Amino acid sequence: MTTLSECIKIAISRGFAENFKVNAVGLTTEDETSVYAPQDIRISNFYRFEGNSNTDDNSILYMIETDDRKKGTLVDAYGVYADTKISNFIRQVTDIQKSHQIVF
Repeated sequence: MTTLSECIKIAISRGFAENFKVNAVGLTTEDETSVYAPQDIRISNFYRFEGNSNTDDNSILYMIETDDRKKGTLVDAYGVYADTKISNFIRQVTDIQKSHQIVF
């Protein structure tokens, strides 16, 4: 079983080195020098982690790419402990991505 920290190490080795966070303005780099709106990013992949003995261990790792070619990760809890700012931002991103899918 792969842990959250192991997945983050793998993500970094694949170039997802930026540590993103969400604030009132949008998705930002850790140093807050870059800010992104939902339409400026793409979720490349995500991984959910569920604690076997403790539901407080539920988390999700998003692997994100920005329009200006930055790649990084964003971590959130899920369920009752999810950060509302992050959940709302990710919901907007996924809605945008769904609306841009081509249906055959």
